[in-house]
Amino acid sequence: MRNIFFITSLISAIFMGLTSCHKIEERADDPRGNFEALWSILDEHYCFFKEKGVDWDQVHDKYARRIGSEMTREELFIVCADMLDELRDGHVNLSAPFNTSYYRKWWSDYPQNFNKRLIEESYFNFNYRQSSGMMYGLLENNIGYIYYENFSATVGEGNLDYALNFLAAARGLIIDIRDNGGGSLTNVETLVARFIDRPTLVGYISHKTGPGHDDFSEPYAITYNPAGPGRVRWAKPVVVLTNRSTFSAANNFASVMKLLPGVRIAGATTGGGSGMPYSSEIPCGWSVRFSACSMLDANGVSTEGGVTPTEGCAVDMDPQDALNGKDTMLEKAMELLNN
Repeated sequence: MRNIFFITSLISAIFMGLTSCHKIEERADDPRGNFEALWSILDEHYCFFKEKGVDWDQVHDKYARRIGSEMTREELFIVCADMLDELRDGHVNLSAPFNTSYYRKWWSDYPQNFNKRLIEESYFNFNYRQSSGMMYGLLENNIGYIYYENFSATVGEGNLDYALNFLAAARGLIIDIRDNGGGSLTNVETLVARFIDRPTLVGYISHKTGPGHDDFSEPYAITYNPAGPGRVRWAKPVVVLTNRSTFSAANNFASVMKLLPGVRIAGATTGGGSGMPYSSEIPCGWSVRFSACSMLDANGVSTEGGVTPTEGCAVDMDPQDALNGKDTMLEKAMELLNN
């Protein structure tokens, strides 16, 4: 857990340092001042301009033309939200008392390929266990299954012991993180610890060192340790099921698991979201959250655009199968473990 504490502290310290190493221009609390303040905060601190291929100066000119001195707060919010959407980043949000902007197209432009009720009914006949944010049980052919809905749900060490002990006789394990929108990296570390037997390099973090778009530190290595003595660890084959709505911390979990021996990622490419978010404020009091530090996988590659399935493991949901009570993606994961 010290890795996560270090990362969080590092981001806060770096951001505070950056705001003190160069003059901060004060902006007026009017439409132009708030717009310029918002644009400047992202210009100096956002970390994915290169990955997104966004010319932020050009974006400024495009939206500055829409700013008028007599516009209402709601009209200003619409322009600012449209500008932030140019980043195509689910971690970028502008929050006002009346609305919060959110870029939805990272998942809404893709098919919905998960139905929890389908699994509960067709594969478990509603007879499954539920604990610590997990739904788990045994599928046919003695295959273990865990659905983890949200990394904001704390994974208890004792709960994990019970779940993995219950599934211990299974020939393999499916960890389903479809539609998991992320949450705490602490829970990622807790879960990954059950699938490693030695300190393991799981990725890197690179932070901004200045206001320039290319001002980044050398990547800092992140290492996870295996679960402590007496804890249940899993050494059999694993398939992690993902889809486009697998985002943020869940995306990070997929990137870590993909590089472990005996683990395959199946389903669809994840939604990405590898930046560590940070919040700031513009003169009118609206808060803006954005990606401030880039997380890389263990190969030093950014997963902001998503984690692809292991070769030969890509599959989508067949709508006709779903109507017939079959989850095509889950069936693929079972096939991989059966073979």
